[in-house]
Amino acid sequence: MIELELKLSLPDEIANQAKAAGLLTSESIERLMREAIRKVAAQRLIEYGKRLREPGGPEITEAELEIELKYHEGRPVIRELKRVSKPGRRVYASVRELKPHRQGLGVSIVSTPHGVMTDANAREKNVGGEVLCHVF
Repeated sequence: MIELELKLSLPDEIANQAKAAGLLTSESIERLMREAIRKVAAQRLIEYGKRLREPGGPEITEAELEIELKYHEGRPVIRELKRVSKPGRRVYASVRELKPHRQGLGVSIVSTPHGVMTDANAREKNVGGEVLCHVF
């Protein structure tokens, strides 16, 4: 777990109003940080989507994209997101080479001629492609 120390310098009047409104509790600060992180992540995903979309395809808007981080017992469910194919080294896999990631507990995201899909869907449709990332 990463611990962050947050220092705020506020004028006395604003600090008193924030305390009275309950905005300086650890829970409210954590909630605000999560919202800020979600907005930044959403903007990044939109930018990636714009880069990945096919010419003439539909635009992705923030209203269409909702990100929800799933937690179990206070820990994030997604523990690892590893990029496999990179601009300097593209990684391709045939359908025979697409093995379940982490004995089936993880997922590989594959870009195929039929679109972007999970490794399980690619094996089901009997297609290979570029392995974009592994999620565990």
